[in-house]
Amino acid sequence: MKIAIGSDHAGFEYKEKIRALLSSLGHEVRDFGTFSPAPVDYPLFIRPTAEAVACGEFERGIVLGGSGNGEAMVANKVKGVRCALCWNLETARLARGHNDSNVLSLGQRMIPEDLALEIVKVWLVTPFDGGRHVRRIAEIE
Repeated sequence: MKIAIGSDHAGFEYKEKIRALLSSLGHEVRDFGTFSPAPVDYPLFIRPTAEAVACGEFERGIVLGGSGNGEAMVANKVKGVRCALCWNLETARLARGHNDSNVLSLGQRMIPEDLALEIVKVWLVTPFDGGRHVRRIAEIE
């Protein structure tokens, strides 16, 4: 899979770990920065990551920051992006299975590194279920 990744300074450490994980799993990864823990303005790195997914250059994207909230907000402003902020394995499963998210947001200050790596793995392998979980209005009436 082709995956775009980007972070601000507060997500830099996890970005590096996730980039290595993705490569070890055989994915093609493009790093949109930042490239150090020096303070930066996160939209400068998050928006290009999201745009690369939205235009179809990459199948998925991962964005990181301190909490992941700002990164998710920036990514979701890009038409065609469905970015989900995930903090445990279940939110990762639901983000893909129910919402067909194509961008994952993680907060380095919010979750342990080992959990972040597991969230990425779950999010990558969970298929979209096509909305089969939703009861149709006609079924309710």
